[in-house]
Amino acid sequence: MKRSIYLLPLFSFILFSCGVSVPESYTESQELPKIYPDVIDVTIPQNIAPLTFEFDEEAEGMIARYQKDGAEVVCEDKMQPSMSQWQELTAQAGDINVDVFVKHDGQWTHHKPFTIHVSADSIDSYLSYRIIPSSYISYEAITIRQRCLENYDESIIYDNILCGFEVEGQCVNCHNYQQWNPERMQFHARQKWGGTVIAYDGDIKKVNMKNDSILSAGVYPAWHPWLKLIVYSTDKTLQNFHTTDPNKIEVYDVASDIIAYDIDKGEVTNLENDTTEFEVFPAWAPDGKTLYYCSAHFERKMLNKRKDSEIVDRHQELKYNIYKKSFDPETMEFGPRELVFAADTMDMSAVLPRISPDGRWLVFTMAKFGYFHIWHHDADLWMMDLQTGEAQPMTTVNSPDTESYHTWSSNGRWLVVSSRRDDGTFSRPFFAHVNQDGQCGKPFELPQYDPDYNRQLMSSYNIPEFMRGPVEITPQTFADVLKGDGEPVKYVQKLSK
Repeated sequence: MKRSIYLLPLFSFILFSCGVSVPESYTESQELPKIYPDVIDVTIPQNIAPLTFEFDEEAEGMIARYQKDGAEVVCEDKMQPSMSQWQELTAQAGDINVDVFVKHDGQWTHHKPFTIHVSADSIDSYLSYRIIPSSYISYEAITIRQRCLENYDESIIYDNILCGFEVEGQCVNCHNYQQWNPERMQFHARQKWGGTVIAYDGDIKKVNMKNDSILSAGVYPAWHPWLKLIVYSTDKTLQNFHTTDPNKIEVYDVASDIIAYDIDKGEVTNLENDTTEFEVFPAWAPDGKTLYYCSAHFERKMLNKRKDSEIVDRHQELKYNIYKKSFDPETMEFGPRELVFAADTMDMSAVLPRISPDGRWLVFTMAKFGYFHIWHHDADLWMMDLQTGEAQPMTTVNSPDTESYHTWSSNGRWLVVSSRRDDGTFSRPFFAHVNQDGQCGKPFELPQYDPDYNRQLMSSYNIPEFMRGPVEITPQTFADVLKGDGEPVKYVQKLSK
């Protein structure tokens, strides 16, 4: 049990103690302590919430100590420094030295010390994500939430239960922002109150993007950096549940295209709609002049079967490459597609391109096949240097399990990635520092006051997105908009200024 905190002077140290002190008698171990979350040698921003941890094996007790720049924090059972203690430790960039003492059979053991590296590079103050349980029938349990990264405060952006229940429920997904701006966001709702909700500087509307001239309503979004223009993929998606495969689920498209939507004019047009290509996951370069996306080539061979059945049989043949199209913001014209990264030549599949704010680095997810890599245990992050064209796996960020959805911070110094490294089942946000040379630090998990919180939560954090601040629109306001009629779109052959 954590005890009361007292502020006591100790030589040149400021001592923050939980009513305990480090043991005077102990044996030394050359092994690092087994703790959860793993904060050993991670790199963190100065403005992150306090990092907590606990010993991850059976023991009679644990005492841990943080030391840095004359400040010392000592806690018992769980390392849970207060905000004031943590701010004292992270006031300046540098290393926090950590000692862990563990008690077995009445004897204390001092494990090999380690450090936490505090970077001067700040992180965006908020992160949003969809919390989704493992069930595929409980739509009302799905929420879009936002978390202040500078403390432990979490709030609801939208709650599915506000618009439906059980068979009349709906699924919300794909929240996205223009330039990390919480006042310019969008998300989708499917089924009963289906539509796309778009909020822009206080104006909120629901859009019905279904149109006979496009494949489907918009799915995966990409806001232009400054224009009121969103590019989507349109997908007809299926999923299969495996009985023996460790990946459990396979999600795939039977058709997909790329479309562009003008928010003010309500106009939509096709950008890519080749029936032998499955285009997905658009993403803008920060200069607003290049659109990246992924595509897999697929031609029918089993004409005696339905297309969806053939794709099920051949789903491991789907290898996605990364492409780009030029864009002129003055004329609103897109150029032809150009190949950026040919994953298929490596017998691999590359998806989810995300370009750093300085335009230098392209990070994507790579796995053996397909595009829904959050269900693929072999999925890893790769980074391409857009100046040299060289690409390599992000070994310091990757784990033995899934790395999937990822987003850059607004200053380009942090990546957040959905990883299943904890248990192979639930995705959780991990943050990695990226310096100007593209070198990455060891990632750390989203901090919680109770260090066991994340792995006790039987839900996944889906689509983590950095934000410069919180969304101020209430969940009920979003629900009221969703229950209204959607604004129809008008199909045009090409967008105009």
